[in-house]
Amino acid sequence: MFQTYAVPYLATAIVFFGVDFIWLSTMTSRFYRSRMGEILLDQPNSVAAGLFYLVYVAGVVYLAVLPAVSGGSVVTALVGGAVLGLVAYGTYDMTNLATLKNWSLSLSLVDIAWGTFLTSLAATSGYFVTTWIAARSGG
Repeated sequence: MFQTYAVPYLATAIVFFGVDFIWLSTMTSRFYRSRMGEILLDQPNSVAAGLFYLVYVAGVVYLAVLPAVSGGSVVTALVGGAVLGLVAYGTYDMTNLATLKNWSLSLSLVDIAWGTFLTSLAATSGYFVTTWIAARSGG
């Protein structure tokens, strides 16, 4: 049970959160703040962010990592993660583009590309770590 769910979840979460933290730490002041202006909080809402990461990573594991592990295909993790990232970040960004003042197309396109890349990277990493641990433990 631990290896089936906790290992892929933890591996995926560490990569997703770590890489996203680096991106947001560097790009908020360089890219997002100038495009989002007054709607961007000075400090993120940690509870809301934490809930997003918990739920989103569970979705990545369920929809991309576990099918890839089950099928023995890194391509499934890579593509499944990319599709999930494209759909999730695309939904968020295109809804904002359709409903918020001063939300730019460039902001949407960069954020969708980021979410697609990040989700694919995290799913692929989760796959590799899970299969590596399974091979080392004989299961």
